Amino acid sequence: MIHPEPRPLLIVISAPSGTGKTTLCDRLISEFRTMKYSVSCTTRSPRDGEIDGVDYHFISEDAFEGKVKAGDFLEHAEVHGRHYGTLRDAVMANLRKGIDVLMDIDVQGAAQIRDVMMRASADDPLRRAYVDVFIAPPSLDVLHARLKGRGKDSDEVIERRMQQVEKELACWRDYQYFIINDRLDATYDTLRSIIIAEHHRLAS
Repeated sequence: MIHPEPRPLLIVISAPSGTGKTTLCDRLISEFRTMKYSVSCTTRSPRDGEIDGVDYHFISEDAFEGKVKAGDFLEHAEVHGRHYGTLRDAVMANLRKGIDVLMDIDVQGAAQIRDVMMRASADDPLRRAYVDVFIAPPSLDVLHARLKGRGKDSDEVIERRMQQVEKELACWRDYQYFIINDRLDATYDTLRSIIIAEHHRLAS
């Protein structure tokens, strides 16, 4: 009998701040031993304790610009005057080893990656590996209460975040999967079920 190996995945997960995305992603990494976070390139300097190649690939502005011009990034963005980007070759290197690559990324970055996949040929290994999931809060009121309950941000910051959340929520239909995180354990069970099913789907 033929026993195909489970296909490695490029998993893109987006969610508004405060929805529980980081907790869910960390649980995936803990459970699925062949899954790793994507390591981005950045032009900012390392912070205390950060390791090049583990936390980020730290590169110069000139090197980053060169990679942009060469089309090396699946996605890239400028945040607070520093640049961040995900290298296609780095993702591919893990997929070739049978390692799932998990990307915890905002809707703008996810849209860039989705555009790359739509333009790729049907037999492109990245396109065949690609899965994206949007995780939403039960309601805006619940999310506002979660952000308020953290006690980390001022009311002004929270209001700005809530305005951003409404823009992000408008993008949910662009994703392959949509989950409402009303109960963390149940949400995680749904998310892991998606990963398991995608591992065994015969990609077309």
